[in-house]
Amino acid sequence: MKLHFEPVCPENRKEIESLQIFAEQIGFIETVAECMTEADEFCQWRPLGIYDGDVLVGFAMYGYFGTSLHDGRLWLDRLLIDKNYQGLGYGKAAVAALVERLHREYNNIDIYLSVYEANKAAIALYKQIGFHFTGEYDTKGEKIMLL
Repeated sequence: MKLHFEPVCPENRKEIESLQIFAEQIGFIETVAECMTEADEFCQWRPLGIYDGDVLVGFAMYGYFGTSLHDGRLWLDRLLIDKNYQGLGYGKAAVAALVERLHREYNNIDIYLSVYEANKAAIALYKQIGFHFTGEYDTKGEKIMLL
């Protein structure tokens, strides 16, 4: 596995927007197209394709919201692995690599994410990486986790 991230750009956007999840996962995350619409609207978002070599396996989006590194929050807000590549270790590898990237890019500040309580697989994955619940909820009722 040789994961790397590529920013979403006009050349890869259509392919990235075609990523699929299983029917039972719908509702846990917005579609990639919905994420990209949000990224088009808010320049703070950094959408990425997740690649294993030349093969697109997933999508992630992160962003920092605040006026300085002392009054905002860094969000690892979206992560999905295409249904054809789930169960192969890509999720854990992608989260670990994203955490490393975000710590480098933002000088080791806290990383937040939110997850629906029913998304047990994602919660288990995030806990393995070291995230823990803060006791807070986001505006959609998702539980907030912090690393």
